[in-house]
Amino acid sequence: MSERVDIMTPAFRADPYTPYAAMRREAPVCQVDPGGMWAVSRYADVATVLRSPERFSSQGFRAAWQPAWVGHNPLASSILAMDGPDHARLRGLVSRAFGAPAIARIEQRARDLCERLAGRLDGEVDFIAAAAAPLPAFVISELLGLDHALEPHFKRWMDDLLSVTPEPASAEHAARVRATIAELDRYMADVIAARRRSPSDDLVSELARAGELLGDREIIDLLVSILGGGLETTTHFLGSSMLLLAERPAELERLRASPQLIPRFIEEMMRYDGPTQSVPRLTTSDVALAGVTIPAGSLVLALVGSANRDEVRFTDPDRFDLHRGQPSLTFGHGAHFCLGAALARMEAKVALEVLVPRIGEVTRAPGEIPYNRTLTVRGPVSLPLRFRPA
Repeated sequence: MSERVDIMTPAFRADPYTPYAAMRREAPVCQVDPGGMWAVSRYADVATVLRSPERFSSQGFRAAWQPAWVGHNPLASSILAMDGPDHARLRGLVSRAFGAPAIARIEQRARDLCERLAGRLDGEVDFIAAAAAPLPAFVISELLGLDHALEPHFKRWMDDLLSVTPEPASAEHAARVRATIAELDRYMADVIAARRRSPSDDLVSELARAGELLGDREIIDLLVSILGGGLETTTHFLGSSMLLLAERPAELERLRASPQLIPRFIEEMMRYDGPTQSVPRLTTSDVALAGVTIPAGSLVLALVGSANRDEVRFTDPDRFDLHRGQPSLTFGHGAHFCLGAALARMEAKVALEVLVPRIGEVTRAPGEIPYNRTLTVRGPVSLPLRFRPA
């Protein structure tokens, strides 16, 4: 490619798939801005990066989310940034919280909340504020045992943490991110202390009981990573899904007529326009990939969003096809396959099963849709839509 792509521009955020296609054709391994990170765009190469921690370390999350201007970032020190025994140890401690019994316990309450949220979808509504953000905030509160009254703060906290890039957007941005991290640390420390005094049946209490296995700092970092993973990805998925239904009324009608297609819709949507766009990794040595040598110690972005549209892997990849039946890389690959995949699928299924029958028509409101500005996940910040109830 003749010019280095900047993956943080508003134009790229609004439509990354056109530049992704050019990257796959012309420069499947190349440097991008900001900061000259290495981007890997073809499916086979992205899968190689994700399944090869000995060459592409998860310490890439630390490199991506903890530049010098930030100081400590809980996300950068969490399970996301670990490999090998440390990753396995923490994964083992929290895996039960994402098992089938825990998800079943939460599902009916999530469905009840969706029934209430459906009443907001009448006339012109910001779908993110009305439904896409409140549902995962409620579910993650249930999972972790956090105060439901603080749910409106969750998205602000995670938006700030995930907005970290090699250079801050402004002095105000840098100050806001550091203040948010301090606020979140204080809140999580208070929650852990409260559970040690009075344990409950939730994940925080379980981690606090781990005693000598985990210190407060490690518990906080783990909780923040679960909060971020459970909130941002589902919010963005629901927003992008409703936008697609607004732009393609035939798909809405198809789901309304055949609700058994909802699981297929979810899987194809994860591929077509999933929330996870890239996964950062750090090279442990010089690595040759697609004929290009990436130096040791380089920050590499495995472009999952591009891999999911790779023409070599998927026939007619820019077509949304409910019957495609090919899995995507949205939930990862190998040892780091997303712990919360089943939880995310449950939330998406419940939301669509409740909302689709209640929507007679949904259309876009006028104006551009603003997208978030992060390295890893993508979705609308706000989504004004016009709803007519069925």
